[in-house]
Amino acid sequence: MIRIVNLILFFLVVSATPGCAWHAQVIKVLDGDSIVVRRGGKTYEIRLYGIDAPEYRQAYSNKAKQYTKRLTYRRTVSLSTKDVDRYGRLVALVRCQGRLVNRELVRNGLAWVYPKYCRIPSLCRELKKLERQARKQRRGLWKQKHPVSPWEWKRRKRQAGRR
Repeated sequence: MIRIVNLILFFLVVSATPGCAWHAQVIKVLDGDSIVVRRGGKTYEIRLYGIDAPEYRQAYSNKAKQYTKRLTYRRTVSLSTKDVDRYGRLVALVRCQGRLVNRELVRNGLAWVYPKYCRIPSLCRELKKLERQARKQRRGLWKQKHPVSPWEWKRRKRQAGRR
């Protein structure tokens, strides 16, 4: 509970200034769309804003994780916090060496735009355009005949568990 309160307070401080970015060192890549960063002796779990990468045991999960690792691991990233999710993770746009990691995952066919949570109109339009291009060019997970989005994959697993 204290951790969640600290995260909320941190989010309020960081988001109090529009456009305020903060910097941290990536110490772990959990999967394609989640990283752990350290700043000032504290660690924060970060969920990449507006996208959803394949889940563990889903096709292209490891490729998405390795790509995120190649872009960010042991590097200083710039984070623009947008939200705190239901698990207490900070949801952010993550930049590393001048590249928006969220965008690069979609561009390379390693993540979907997550329509339920992508709420910045200009960014989401751009990400959707990049997703369409990746599909058309059959990059990454779009090489599959019938790729299943992570939210649909999880829904199917839940339904199968109820039977």
